[in-house]
Amino acid sequence: MESDDDDTLLERYRCGDREAFAELVVRYRKPIYNAAFWILRRSEDASDITQIVFLKVMERLDDYNPQYKFFSWLYRIAVNEALNFQRRHGHEDALPDDFDALDPAAAPPEQQLDQAQRARQLQVAMMRMSVNDRTVLTMRHFAELSYDDMAQVLQLDVKTVKSRLFDARSRLRGLLAKQGMH
Repeated sequence: MESDDDDTLLERYRCGDREAFAELVVRYRKPIYNAAFWILRRSEDASDITQIVFLKVMERLDDYNPQYKFFSWLYRIAVNEALNFQRRHGHEDALPDDFDALDPAAAPPEQQLDQAQRARQLQVAMMRMSVNDRTVLTMRHFAELSYDDMAQVLQLDVKTVKSRLFDARSRLRGLLAKQGMH
């Protein structure tokens, strides 16, 4: 079964089809959670923000301009909510001891330990970075947004986005070098 595009699902929801909105939630829950998590560093807070984002989307759907990608608008709400939450609550907790590494299960057994260690080093380095650096890196490399989409979400011009991303990558490389990861 082919899935409807975002605009079709939004139109169906506007006409009273609750299942259409549920499909959008299923489609975007993970990237929204990930965006919030990389900013807030706490699973519980990221889950709360994810719920808040979808409630806000329901409330403010009339504010969405279909000239732009729905995901960019949704992601912008998520980033703003996470940043506002962080300002209000000041969470800058240390990385928890049981922080999960990226899943290396797809690799052959002899590579799994090395991949898990590298993933852990990357996550530790990312968590030591500023919120702004984590945000641009997450948007580009985890959410795989284009420069144009990033510019729209961050309300910056593309040149500024590229510059911030370049600087964030440089800082990340420096942190990884300190950890002995190349």
